[in-house]
Amino acid sequence: MAGAGVGERQAQVERGLRLEYITLSYNVIEAVVSIAAGVAAGSIALVGFGVDAVIESISGAVMLWRLKMDDHHRREEFEQRALRLIGYSFFLLAAYVGYEAIEKLWNREAPERSIPGIILACCSLAIMPVLARKKKAVSCQIGSGAMAADAKQTLLCSYLSAILLGGLALNATLGWWWADPVAGLIMTPIIAREGWLAVRGEGCGCH
Repeated sequence: MAGAGVGERQAQVERGLRLEYITLSYNVIEAVVSIAAGVAAGSIALVGFGVDAVIESISGAVMLWRLKMDDHHRREEFEQRALRLIGYSFFLLAAYVGYEAIEKLWNREAPERSIPGIILACCSLAIMPVLARKKKAVSCQIGSGAMAADAKQTLLCSYLSAILLGGLALNATLGWWWADPVAGLIMTPIIAREGWLAVRGEGCGCH
């Protein structure tokens, strides 16, 4: 029975690794496309979305390290380290997006329309919730708060996709330049809250 339990855990860890590799690969593409499109359009929400992808890639790399170091003797130590690192990545993102959004509003900088950005946001809105749900399931199976926090960051990406899409669409259709930086401001407290929960070690919540 114990052997079966160990085997089942290892199977879930392997599943988690596959999910992290998929997420990391997508995030690299997402970061390159959104940052390039954001710089071209002068869109803070789109650039912030790209930076989110970079930071989520860091979170994914932390989780790859955590899952590969699934030694039962030091499991709790690795969990706490991973949770803190993921939490700090949330704070980094919140600070960046908040600062840039305020600067855009202060200077009244209007972004140009970005069709690539809208398409990318739609893709992320479809893909990220699926990955987040699968990661959450694995986190509950192996009891990993760090992976649950990483799943929240992946789910957060889908929320940011919706906010980004709304900001870009309003700018493209109605010319509401302020919708883009306001979208960035909406992102900020959501991101910071998740960072705070992760740093405090409240990354699981499998109930």
